[in-house]
Amino acid sequence: MTRDFRLLATGQALSWLGNGFQTVALAVAVVTTGGGARDLGLVMASSVTTLLIGTLFGGVWADRLQPRRVMVWSDLIRFAATAGIALMFTGSYHLGLLCALTVVSAAAGSFFSPAMTALKPLLVPADRRQSANATLSMLQTGCGIAGPTLGGVTVAAFGAPAGFAVNAVSFLLSLVAAAMMRVRAERGPREPLIAELAAGWKEIRSRDWLIGGLFGATVYHIANGMILVLVQVVAFERLGGAHAVGLIASAEGLGGLLGAALGMRLRPHKLLRAGWLALLLMPLWAFAYVWPGVLWAVLAGAVIGYAGLLFYDVAWETAIQDNVPHQMLGRVASWDYVTSFLAMPVGNALAGPLSDRFGIDQVLTGCAAVLFVAGASQLLIPGARNLTRAAHTPAPVPVPA
Repeated sequence: MTRDFRLLATGQALSWLGNGFQTVALAVAVVTTGGGARDLGLVMASSVTTLLIGTLFGGVWADRLQPRRVMVWSDLIRFAATAGIALMFTGSYHLGLLCALTVVSAAAGSFFSPAMTALKPLLVPADRRQSANATLSMLQTGCGIAGPTLGGVTVAAFGAPAGFAVNAVSFLLSLVAAAMMRVRAERGPREPLIAELAAGWKEIRSRDWLIGGLFGATVYHIANGMILVLVQVVAFERLGGAHAVGLIASAEGLGGLLGAALGMRLRPHKLLRAGWLALLLMPLWAFAYVWPGVLWAVLAGAVIGYAGLLFYDVAWETAIQDNVPHQMLGRVASWDYVTSFLAMPVGNALAGPLSDRFGIDQVLTGCAAVLFVAGASQLLIPGARNLTRAAHTPAPVPVPA
């Protein structure tokens, strides 16, 4: 891999690891200062809402400016906001200030993700994109396991402000890594912001596999949003309590690492079709909570399902990088992210009312069926079924710094 890619991978690994510290620190800080679930929910809702609003505009600016510059400024703002949260919790707790700082951090993050998507294809040769995407997926999954674990130890030993401080430092290190990259992207003349945003959507509509994938993912995430709520209840009430919850989370992480590793090694000619087929393994994980409904089956389903999910992620991202013009990547990525931001909270909100009316097992069974249909339906789309990777995919030409 190139020097610039190693810098990106290092910076992102540190940032993802730091996010795990903040996940633990936020819950502990709010609850121990008397905030309770209401305050925590308000803070999390502020973050999600800001991401939803900001991501589309972040995609436009990622295609207007140098992606590396957007990432540097985003990390700088997130560093300042997170350091502010750490300082606040060393003194008195203010819900309004916490929400404000969370909004600032989330707004900066909504610009970072599309910029990183626009930058990645410039960092490696075209024939190494799949391996690069798999490497980043593996790092993100590993940090998603290690971050909360290390964060829990740190917060227990030194308090919640230490967890926020570690996350702030991780943003600073990510900033340094991004600033050290040398690659630059070609950028054309600007148009009005709304026109550029519409051009990104037009780019999506021009490809059947892309527009179909976004709508399929929206349905998938609504069902998955319900599943992610209900399986926690089942694991706690039927499978062994907190011990089972921890084991299942570990199995999901192991499956994710396995899927990313397979994405690094397997190179099917029709990669996107292979990705959608791999995603059909996820319903096995959801249905295992219903039948046979025992811990060993759920653990096996988690490993198999999440391996399929991460392999699909690698295939989907590689297909976008290969086939979408580079000057549109930020905007296309932002539309992709927004479908998830919209759909997941809807599923989370529906989980309680539907399970109260129909029962947890019935809702889980129905959602598993929806996951399968959402994935299998993509194989009916000619583009998703037949899209191939060229032996030498043309790569965007980076401009040396």
